[in-house]
Amino acid sequence: MQGLLPGRSDYALVRTTWQIDLLAGITVGIVALPLALAFGVSSGVGAAAGLVTAIVAGLVAAVFGGSPVQVSGPTGAMVVVLAPIVVSHGVGAVAVVSIMAGVLVVLAGVLRLGRTVSYLPWPVIEGFTVGIGIIIFMQQVPAAVGVSAAGHDTNALVAAVESVAAARWQDALGPLVVVLAVAAVMLVLSRVAPRIPGSFVAIAVVTVVVVLLGSPLDVIGQLPTSLPSPSLPNLGLDTLSDLAGPACAVAALAAIESLLSARVASSMSDTGPYNADRELVGQGLASLASGLFGGMPATGAIARTAVNVRSGARTRLAAIVHAIGLLAVVYLAANIVSDIPLATLSGVLMVTAARMVSPRIIKQVMGSTRSAATVFVVTAVITVSFDLIVAVGIGIAVAAFFSLRALSRASGVHREELAGTPVAGDERIAVFRIDGSLFFGAADRILERVQAHRGLDVVILRLSQLQLLDATGAHTLSELVTTLEQRGVTVLIKGVQREHLTLLTRLGVIDSLRHPNHLFEGLEPAVDHARSHVRRQLAVG
Repeated sequence: MQGLLPGRSDYALVRTTWQIDLLAGITVGIVALPLALAFGVSSGVGAAAGLVTAIVAGLVAAVFGGSPVQVSGPTGAMVVVLAPIVVSHGVGAVAVVSIMAGVLVVLAGVLRLGRTVSYLPWPVIEGFTVGIGIIIFMQQVPAAVGVSAAGHDTNALVAAVESVAAARWQDALGPLVVVLAVAAVMLVLSRVAPRIPGSFVAIAVVTVVVVLLGSPLDVIGQLPTSLPSPSLPNLGLDTLSDLAGPACAVAALAAIESLLSARVASSMSDTGPYNADRELVGQGLASLASGLFGGMPATGAIARTAVNVRSGARTRLAAIVHAIGLLAVVYLAANIVSDIPLATLSGVLMVTAARMVSPRIIKQVMGSTRSAATVFVVTAVITVSFDLIVAVGIGIAVAAFFSLRALSRASGVHREELAGTPVAGDERIAVFRIDGSLFFGAADRILERVQAHRGLDVVILRLSQLQLLDATGAHTLSELVTTLEQRGVTVLIKGVQREHLTLLTRLGVIDSLRHPNHLFEGLEPAVDHARSHVRRQLAVG
């Protein structure tokens, strides 16, 4: 357990890096502010909840997480999962889901499940990311055309189409202009001055213009001027039962996204590897704490983490400063932030979502292999059409199918010519070399090919080239040996690898042989034994 908890080593470099960590934390805080507000509004729980989540979860994850440069808070992927929960169960359910999911993620860390994210295939991750980007963009369409999303279908794509159809374009002009202005400022700054936080500048500039013009746009509204006191929401059995499914989905998403973000951060920074299990514990505690303060579930945020790394962050002090900076906004600038038009947040999220859909990555995936392209498309389509977690599960299943098919095709059985000068009776001996993998996906095919050969007295099975053997493959070998022996064919086995011998023994392959001496290490002794056996058969005949 000691490896899952904070230690003095977490801050060993602070004496020499505190200045750059301080600047990095302030930079990330500026970037995180508009995103926290936007994700809170977009999820349906409100801007205040998004801000509280960025503060509380950001601080807890920074202290307890497994990455020294990870920045956590509300994210677009989590918004996609939370919006339907708010529609179905109400705003109050989010805090309960946050606590329940937090407990599950902590348990995953304690059970050492952190490395499971490495099993996610690349096309699944990219399809998942593209699907999330599309959903986030579509979620902003109602606000961009001045239509309330309430009462619309919970599917973001359907809701966007319904909103456009129901829009009164004379009323939609104002929000649309604001969205386009924010997007323009962000895109221009990203090209001209990429180090300047474009979302923050865009919101500030457009808000000032809107206030000066006196435009009657919907604004964020009053924010709390202090952090709310922690309190335990209703955790009755009925509530827990109703929200068990959503909590599991949120926990799975929080774990996957946080570990992916930590892995990206580790590849971008030279601060050393991350502790995947501790990262789960830290993110679980972050969501749990956020729920107690009325916030929403949090995850590691790839975009904010990347800003943190690019700003030079070396220790977790930077993420701590980011949370403290956002806390200062609550106490010092809540009244100013409350006047920000909601349409500006939609503009920020639309640009953020568009950046998640990378044409370069799509081209790479689609141009790699047909199976990868299929997995990518299936994952993206199901993400947009149905559910994020279901999409990941189906994407993994499709990827596993293609991988097993490729592995099965790479496996084979080949009949070889007998070495040395041919002698009488060699036509009654067959040497079969089994290559690659003998597992459930290839076992039956190999069994059929060997059994198809008739007129044999001795079969030599060469297993020295066998790389992978599972229980199904070993059982198939046992069936093969038994069937051949029952037909009067003597079976010799050559070259059993040490790691396969135990499994073959347990499943009766060795016992199925006519004699214990029918197990050979070399091919030449096996062939000599087979020829002597055939000579005896010919002599008797």
